[in-house]
Amino acid sequence: MSAAVQLYIEQVERVRRLSAATVRAYRSDLADLTTFLGDPEIAQIDVEDLREWLWSAAQNGIARASVSRRTASARGLFGWALGESLRPDDPTLRLVTPTRGRTLPTVATSTSLDDVLNGLRAAADESGDPIVLRDAALLEVLYGAALRVSEACGLDLESLDRSASTVRVLGKGGKERVVPFGAPAAKAVDAWIVRGRPTLMTDPPTTALFLGARGGRLGVRTAYEVVRRTVGPVVGADAVGPHALRHSAATHLLDGGADLRAVQELLGHASLGTTQIYTHVSTERLTAAYRLAHPRA
Repeated sequence: MSAAVQLYIEQVERVRRLSAATVRAYRSDLADLTTFLGDPEIAQIDVEDLREWLWSAAQNGIARASVSRRTASARGLFGWALGESLRPDDPTLRLVTPTRGRTLPTVATSTSLDDVLNGLRAAADESGDPIVLRDAALLEVLYGAALRVSEACGLDLESLDRSASTVRVLGKGGKERVVPFGAPAAKAVDAWIVRGRPTLMTDPPTTALFLGARGGRLGVRTAYEVVRRTVGPVVGADAVGPHALRHSAATHLLDGGADLRAVQELLGHASLGTTQIYTHVSTERLTAAYRLAHPRA
């Protein structure tokens, strides 16, 4: 089975070009399945083996969302194995995916984010510290263009069209999109490129837009830590995920009357259903405001 898993992982990574995070998840899930079953031939596995694996994960406290992901990982593997004639059937067709409760993303208010970003930009202008200049530009781009953290870290200088205030982003599955960003992000990026980036640049130079302290491309973990440290005070440190600014931007766009399909394009979602979760966030905020302020609520 382990050999089949390796071939499948190579296929999703090189042919289907799934994101690095998705490939890591598939590899981890299927390695766990292989170990759990004792590495049999892939043709020998039946639906009861898979149910036992999922049941064991649930009994060991694995989150429902993670069990659902394991189910998806197994379905991908066995669907591929059937197509490659490695087995005569697909046992995952009889698996039932656990129902996932919808968890709405936590977002900051536009006012609180304005205060945070304006304060960080003022600190960057005053100090001229290259790290502070970078952090200010990074956060403005994450929020202003509603990017994933990994997308922002993958940007190069040539990704920017500063005259048009747009950025070309390589999203999930290698799909490109061009998204706009506003004047505050443009100003912060200009300050970073002119005053901050040359200070951190090392030899040989890199084309990366955002640099780490040692001059290489900024890492995703470091970028997330910047988000957590900066946005945590206004969202709640325990609630801040790597997409806190992206979630906030999407919600604020819909609050401001943006078309749902336009927001879908901006975020790079393949499905409109993925974007629609933000309409529920906006509705919840509206309901909370109504109950707080309306005299007959």
